[in-house]
Parts: sequence; C-alpha cells; structure tokens
Amino acid sequence: MGIGSFGRIRVFEDFLAPDTDATWSTSAQRLGLIGQVSVNEGSFAHTIDEPGGVLACTTDVGDNDNIALYAGPFKPADGGCVIEARFKCNSATLLAIFCGFSETLDATTPVCPAEYSTTTLTINGSGGMAGMLWDPDGTADDWRAVAGDAAAVATDLTTSTGTLSDQGDLVADEWDIVRVEIDVNGDAKIYHDGKLVDDVAKCVTAGDIQYACLVFENRSAAARVAEVDYFYADGGRDWTV
Repeated sequence: MGIGSFGRIRVFEDFLAPDTDATWSTSAQRLGLIGQVSVNEGSFAHTIDEPGGVLACTTDVGDNDNIALYAGPFKPADGGCVIEARFKCNSATLLAIFCGFSETLDATTPVCPAEYSTTTLTINGSGGMAGMLWDPDGTADDWRAVAGDAAAVATDLTTSTGTLSDQGDLVADEWDIVRVEIDVNGDAKIYHDGKLVDDVAKCVTAGDIQYACLVFENRSAAARVAEVDYFYADGGRDWTV
C-alpha cells in the first residue's frame, strides 16, 4: 500500500474573492473553497467595510430557514479532524448557531444538528455530532457544548442539556470563535473563544464520516444576517487501497 506526501486534508477559506464586485451568486453551491446548502436559499455578500475578507450570509425570511456552510466529509479514525470558525450575527435573540461536526447533513434541506428549546436539548439526525450551540429558544440563553449520536445526547457530555461555555452570552455584532476537535477514538474537545468547554469521550463512532459545518438558523419569520471571518477544517487522508 503506497502512502503519499499529503496525509492531511485541509481547507481554509478567508472569503477574499467574491464572484463579482461584492456578491456571490444567490444559488452558489460553493463559496470559495467550502460548500453551502440552505433552506429556501438566502443570499451572500462580500462585507466591504471590514478588512481581511468577511462573508455576509442572509437567511431566507421564514422561521427555521437556515444556511449551512460545510466541508468534508472527514473520518475521525483516519487521524482525527478539526473545525475552527470565527463569526458574528446581527441578532443575539433571533438566530441559532451551530459550529462543529455532524454526520447528518441533508444536501437540500439542512437541519441544525442540535437545538435547545426551553430546557430541553435535542440532537437531530441519525448520526453522530459534536459542537457548540447557541439557541435563543432556551429559557436560559448561553453557548453550550453539545454532542450525541442516533438522536440521543452523549452520555459523557458533562451536562445533559449542554455544557455551558461561561464565556459570556452571544452579543450582536461581536465575534465568536469555535473550535472542535475529534480524535481517532471519537472523543471530542469543544472550545469557545479559546476555552475548553467540554471533553466528551467517544461521543461519535470514529469510523463514521463527519461534515465540518457552520449553521445559522432563523428563530423568527424574518431574514437574519450572519458574518463569517474564516472557516478552517482538516482531517486525515484514507490511505487504504
């Protein structure tokens, strides 16, 4: 079995080159090096009053309409995988955000991998997932580390309703950074603004593929705007014949 020189698969998108002067196509399936899928489309624009390349994502106008930026798939068993993204949004109360990994990502009607409503954490989809979640539908708003598989919360998640970041609530138009690492055993380390929020043992099956994704989802019947500074993901290459 031959092994080449490039064992890591990496993508880093800094949003420096829109399709036209200030926009990406509304129906674009790719935004630079990463993919996107959305419910009822939405639109994308180049933020020109901030340096460094910033993508503005505007959701469609229906409640629960969303936009999912993604890369992959990656398989944790091949050497682990990582996602890191920096982003902000124009409302702290009307938009849910998930950043992390999800085995389930519908190519036409994506669903937020996890939701927190009142006092209940729900894991969506049939596959494994791990990441940070902000959902204003909860009784107490906070960033939460979440993980699970087969629509069930991971048993090793420190708090069954999502482990609180305690780094402060989401603030409109202020940047947040999320990083999620899944190792070769399926353990996940979940970070918010540089702090390790939870280290969840074997929350996903290491041999199952995972999409690195950043999801913005309406929590009201109106368009919402989220901005992304950068999106990074990497994983190991499968060298089997």
